[in-house]
Amino acid sequence: MSSQDSQDIETATTAIIESAPDTKTRRYDRQLRLWATTGQSALESSRILLISGSATSTSILKNLVLPGIGHFTILDHAKVSHSDAGNNFFLEGYNSIGKSRAEEAVQLLSELNDGVEGRADTRTLESILESHPEWITSFTIVIAHNLDHALLNKLSVLLWKDSKYPPLVVVRSAGFLADFYIQFHEHTIIESHSETSPSLRIDKPFPALREHALSLEFDKMDSTEHGHIPYVVILVRALEDWKKSHGGSPPTSYEERQQFKKGIREMKVKDDEENYDEAEAQAYRCWTETKIPSEITTLFSDPALSTEAMDSSRSPFFHLLAALKEYTEHSDTHTLPLTSTLPDMKSDTHNYIHLQRLYKTRAEEEKQIFKSHLRVPVDDAMVDSFVKNAHALVVLRGKPWGTFDEDKAALVESLSTMPKETCIHLALSALSLLQASDTSVSPSAESIRAKIKTLVGQSTELPDEADDAIEEIARAPFSELPNTAAFLGGMVAQEVIKMVTKQYVPVKGYCVIDLIETWTGTIGA
Repeated sequence: MSSQDSQDIETATTAIIESAPDTKTRRYDRQLRLWATTGQSALESSRILLISGSATSTSILKNLVLPGIGHFTILDHAKVSHSDAGNNFFLEGYNSIGKSRAEEAVQLLSELNDGVEGRADTRTLESILESHPEWITSFTIVIAHNLDHALLNKLSVLLWKDSKYPPLVVVRSAGFLADFYIQFHEHTIIESHSETSPSLRIDKPFPALREHALSLEFDKMDSTEHGHIPYVVILVRALEDWKKSHGGSPPTSYEERQQFKKGIREMKVKDDEENYDEAEAQAYRCWTETKIPSEITTLFSDPALSTEAMDSSRSPFFHLLAALKEYTEHSDTHTLPLTSTLPDMKSDTHNYIHLQRLYKTRAEEEKQIFKSHLRVPVDDAMVDSFVKNAHALVVLRGKPWGTFDEDKAALVESLSTMPKETCIHLALSALSLLQASDTSVSPSAESIRAKIKTLVGQSTELPDEADDAIEEIARAPFSELPNTAAFLGGMVAQEVIKMVTKQYVPVKGYCVIDLIETWTGTIGA
């Protein structure tokens, strides 16, 4: 690899560009816009274990190799069959028949991205579980497709023993139906990329912003300058003026809010001043109190913040969360730290940059106060990211694989609320159990229905939707269709990327897929 190829991704995306971007930056440009350098670095450091070299497995890997994971291993002792050659695009067709499925798949997958290391392992999972289980736990994440029920249970139990062990992604498919589940202990997300933007604190302006808004002489401005005042400044000024004549209170009733908006319209000197139109559209910010989001308030009561848990915790996330809780308790405004990120708005360069500097200066001051509440050292980049995204933090806690199927009450309730999704999930579970008991007999519709009854209880009446799911599973219990494999490959890889990068919120529960009617749903969360 050339020196241009190996340029550090952080350097490539943060340095001042004085020449054309290097090969890596050009290759990953579009995805860097989604998860930035932190996400890309996490991907490049990841090691993925995929159990089975099936068409679905290789489709999942394709969508992980292309964005640049660090390493993948395919664990598969099987030889390429005629059916494999017909449905797996990452085999050499007829020429691969009889050869190692793992080795054949790795060879073609590795051609997709020369920066990714691929390896084939032809041992059996059973032998590894018995003699070298620590090898499995050394990976970042483990993915298993259509794994034998007994082996899947052993694998699940192994990876659930310790919270430090990697998450397990269980994927099952038959014909046009599929589901997948992510087993994990705890998953913390700083960069959830929430659609909810952080507060601009217009109703509680910090001193510098308030002073700036009050210092402007609107009536002495020329039309050009008047038409480029940012709506944030207009609203702060309008709210301060309103409070002076209304006992210090913001508009509360519908009539008062309409009167407030009318006052903004009357501030115009020309009809086409878009900044005042923006101010009117954003006027709700003046009477919507800036407070800590309820989701974040709930996190402040998390058991991980108890004194005992904090004394033993090595997770920087919860130390940051504890500092955030202290910060909000001591803050005069009882709000989260201010972020310097501003939305786009009608303005000119001078006014926008000045406003940005006001926010940036105040945000830096509040960040330093926040850091004073930290009890352990935390990397500055992580602190910056945490403060910037403090309004949208997420903590997920998962369950072991199979917990849902062991809870008859939960299954029955799910059948009544989400019958289609639950029936497909149960049909796939029944297929897995039937294959575990007798691999020599192809499951029939009757045997699948009977097995479902053992899961939900003999007295439970199955909804009409069960017939469609049972018939499709019975029609193609061992069929792996290329289009199902491709669709699953994209969906599962997307969730794996979320887990690895700790960005965006992954699916919790069983994601059920029906490609006959083309829909997806989630149950058992």
